[in-house]
Amino acid sequence: MSADSTNPNIEKNKERFCKILRETGRENIDYVIEDLEAMGFFTAPASVKNHYNFPGGLTEHSLNVYDAAMAVRGTMTAMRPGLEKDLREDSIAIAALLHDVCKADLYSVVNRKRKNEIGTWEDVKEYQIDYSNFPMGHGEKSVIMLLRSGLDLEDAEALAIRWHMGPWELAQQSIDQDRNYRTAQQFSPLVPLIHTADTLAAQLLERES
Repeated sequence: MSADSTNPNIEKNKERFCKILRETGRENIDYVIEDLEAMGFFTAPASVKNHYNFPGGLTEHSLNVYDAAMAVRGTMTAMRPGLEKDLREDSIAIAALLHDVCKADLYSVVNRKRKNEIGTWEDVKEYQIDYSNFPMGHGEKSVIMLLRSGLDLEDAEALAIRWHMGPWELAQQSIDQDRNYRTAQQFSPLVPLIHTADTLAAQLLERES
């Protein structure tokens, strides 16, 4: 699929996404969903040219991260039952489904010219990134947007969302970021779980065949 594709799964994925969030029982979760709707989260892509760069791709990616996180949780808690109290299902739902809300207002569709297989120029729709709405970074932007929507994130959830990119988002030569990231990993196993699930979703579940 591409930017000009029609995704028949948008409504189905949106329904499942909202159902899982509401089942957490968190206060103000409906305000979060309303804000996501207003920002275009449910029709946004997950990326420009990489994984799930089609309408609704962001919701589908978020559900993949949730499914991967729950699968890893099941395996890890079977091996080490004591992890259950630090990997609550509601916290996984919050962190996994909402880790990329920063992308809700990031993409716009533009018309471009591109040569097709026979060398003829044709009009195509592609995504471009516009950081001007709220240039706050990636994971930290998601945390701030959720707090603005009235969601009372637990510390572990906020850290898991902030650091869901793992070491790939560390600024070169930044001792401060490196120490914060390593300390966050030690703070709660939810942090490495969400990073692992995000990687599994993008690199395995969403890998082109």
